[in-house]
Amino acid sequence: MPTVVETHIENRFRVQPNHANNNDTLHGGNLMKWLDEVGAMSAMRFAGDTCVTARVNDLDFERPIGIGDTALVEAYVYDVGHTSVHVALRAWREEPRSGETEKTTESSFTFVAIDADGGPQPVPDLTVESDEGERLRERALESDQY
Repeated sequence: MPTVVETHIENRFRVQPNHANNNDTLHGGNLMKWLDEVGAMSAMRFAGDTCVTARVNDLDFERPIGIGDTALVEAYVYDVGHTSVHVALRAWREEPRSGETEKTTESSFTFVAIDADGGPQPVPDLTVESDEGERLRERALESDQY
């Protein structure tokens, strides 16, 4: 059975001028794309099958990420249904020279596992095997808004 911690993925994206809006900060649509990509990787690691986005449950932009900063995106599975995988997502602004971070975004997406024909595929049960896994899962469930 896959565990919460085994689904934990972090990825970094350098914010370039072509990612920016009129305020010289990361365009929200670009960040949503990166959240979706990292979230899908986490869901697929859990399910062992291709997963597609079914729903953006919530998405809170708390502060901007500037050009030249790094967007650090974190994802992990915190709950499952029969064919669905719920992934908690957070993003930080990271200063690339110092490594200083500041949380900018909190979200959760639902993905559905699919088979080779594109039909829904059952997913395994989620195992919480450690204190770290329980902490991550509880953090996601506390901010779960659906």
